[in-house]
Amino acid sequence: MKGQDMEQDMQGKKNEVIGRASATERDPNTAEKFKFWIRPGQMVNPFDIVAAEHFPKEGEQEPSYTFGLVTNIQHITDAGGHLANYISNDFGEEVDAPPQTPRQGANVAEAAVLSNSADIYMPVQNEARVYFADEDKIHEALGIDGIPEKRRVPAGLIQMSNGTQAVAYLDRDFVLGPEAGHVNISGISGLATKTSYAMFLIQSILQTGPAEEIAVILLNVKYDDLLRIHEPRKLTEEEHTLWQQLGLCPEPWATDRVHYLLPWGKQTHATGRPNTFADPPPPHRAYAYDLRGTASKLDLLFSDIPDSTGTLASIVGEVMTGIAGNERAWQGVQTWDDLLTKPPLVQQGIPQKFRNIHASSVGRFLRLLRRVVKTRQSGIFVPRLSTRMTTIEHEIGNIHGGHTYVVDIARLAPEEQTLVFGDVLRTVYGLYSGETLPFDDYEPPKRVIIFVDELNKYAPARGKGESSPILDQILDIAERGRSFGIILFSAQQFLSAVHERVTGNSATKVLGRTDSAEINTGNYRFLAQDIRYHLTRLEKGEMILTHPIYRQPVKIHFPKPPFRQGRAEK
Repeated sequence: MKGQDMEQDMQGKKNEVIGRASATERDPNTAEKFKFWIRPGQMVNPFDIVAAEHFPKEGEQEPSYTFGLVTNIQHITDAGGHLANYISNDFGEEVDAPPQTPRQGANVAEAAVLSNSADIYMPVQNEARVYFADEDKIHEALGIDGIPEKRRVPAGLIQMSNGTQAVAYLDRDFVLGPEAGHVNISGISGLATKTSYAMFLIQSILQTGPAEEIAVILLNVKYDDLLRIHEPRKLTEEEHTLWQQLGLCPEPWATDRVHYLLPWGKQTHATGRPNTFADPPPPHRAYAYDLRGTASKLDLLFSDIPDSTGTLASIVGEVMTGIAGNERAWQGVQTWDDLLTKPPLVQQGIPQKFRNIHASSVGRFLRLLRRVVKTRQSGIFVPRLSTRMTTIEHEIGNIHGGHTYVVDIARLAPEEQTLVFGDVLRTVYGLYSGETLPFDDYEPPKRVIIFVDELNKYAPARGKGESSPILDQILDIAERGRSFGIILFSAQQFLSAVHERVTGNSATKVLGRTDSAEINTGNYRFLAQDIRYHLTRLEKGEMILTHPIYRQPVKIHFPKPPFRQGRAEK
């Protein structure tokens, strides 16, 4: 908006002026922040966006406007100290009567500079008039006005103290690439509604862009929370209104566009029921792992096993190479039992030395493997695949744009969860890097979004020297995935619990309610101290959003999902 139009718009009503900028000798305004006193009776809250009159653009008469995000509010008086206030109330005896010495006081807000309408970043001058920004000014302040309409993705609703509302848009190119990519969500379980926000944002992306160019893969890690995304939920009038304000339709996923992949269980062959927490959604496919189909992914089963000498990795590598290459020594090894009880690793029940690997190391490998695929397994490890079974590699290796694939791992053991998640990542990476294709003329969708909660299980924040097959895969996708079209949407309770190379490569960060101990860790240093404290007071349905085009974080509200959330819905 031109300076003259902005002036008429902002000065048309006197009650739009909420205060004036204030700079003192000891507390000056700077190019990064300014303060203003608030008119008596005026309500202002942190995360409100304001506009202060500023120097005009060269060659123009009308003022420019510096936009600021309110980060803190103070109340000051002319009292020299708290003792003076105590004494003025008759040494605390007259708590119900007016004080003997009335104090002069004011509310003073501090605002972090977002931008200037004329790109002038001189400090806001003392006595400059300050206004609430309207919807257009909020978009200008955040840089949203510079995003082309076709690239705008609604990410939530900004709600100001004076009732002004504005949609917070993300730039699609900074979410799905090529400019940047990946989204990370953190916050206390339950209160932060991490999964709900991820599902809302994915629906927003699909509804505002070419959905046929995007495939979505969802990892269901808790109960049956994502096993009912095709079933509509009755929304309240308020929820409907919020969806409409965001320009979106509150609709569940289309049944014919959702594919549920559920784990084979120990009793599935008899009951037909997969290993899920609730009744399985129709239709679905049950996936399992036989030895021959799992050989190339065997290392994923040992991701959490310490291996400082690399001995375990050596034997796993030999097994993977031998079986996958169908070498002569391994041709008799067809099942998990064969691997555990037959040559070349076992002779008459005794572990054997294999090439340059000592028998004791082979024995350790067999003990670890038996624990995973026999003793503690949930049922996904089978001797051979039947016609009633499928594999993750087969289903995910043939994904189509406009379709969503829900992979349930909620009831699996930790090692099994790592295997399935790693299988998903490797299969997708193989598709988009061109290493593996289901058939010659197959072309994967332009983009694939992979969402997983509890990312800290697979990419924990640990020493840079420590590594694992699953961590290496996640880091590769975090750092190079967007160049291929692979976008990771991840979530966890604590930002500090996830490897910094994963969170550092997430261009968009979404923060829900967090406890006070967590916000004081170094992982939150990208936030101003005042904003960190607000993280402890967020309500359900509120998030603080950071995005490359925003100079400061913003607080947004988002609607609940329009589909059933299984256990959470109950």
